[in-house]
Amino acid sequence: MASLRTALLVIDMQNYFTSMTQAALPQIQTLVRHIKSRNLPVIFTQHGHDDADLSGPPYRNQLVRKWGPGGSIHFGSEDWELQAPIKKLIKDLGGDPQIVYKNTYDAFINTDLDERLKRLGVERVVVCGCMTDCCVDTTSRSAFNRGWETLRTPAEVRAKHSTRQD
Repeated sequence: MASLRTALLVIDMQNYFTSMTQAALPQIQTLVRHIKSRNLPVIFTQHGHDDADLSGPPYRNQLVRKWGPGGSIHFGSEDWELQAPIKKLIKDLGGDPQIVYKNTYDAFINTDLDERLKRLGVERVVVCGCMTDCCVDTTSRSAFNRGWETLRTPAEVRAKHSTRQD
């Protein structure tokens, strides 16, 4: 099998999801270090909603309509921030992270992720992070549908409910 230029997508390792990501955090940190040690790109995502998304009703964003403004992550809030161990890892690896800000489950919708991957010469994406049944799954399927060879690492993804993990 030919060697493909790979990028790691680390989905939504934010304070809001800390309780459900603690078990996976060590594996994610190891995976990030491994990818970076090979000089391959690591792209983090952060999910959140700006004031316009949260203004309403009616709410313009489907997820805000579903979860309500109180159940949504506000862009720039403490819940929105990357978890402290992820921030430390980024700093330890030289800082200057690539981050995609999104307001849907799909990290490709209304973002420049597809263009970034193309500019980086990526052929394969490995997807890990939070949550298996929402953002990880949706982003993985979207990557595949856009033509990227797509891999998920089950040890590195978590769902809110274990029945949705697989």
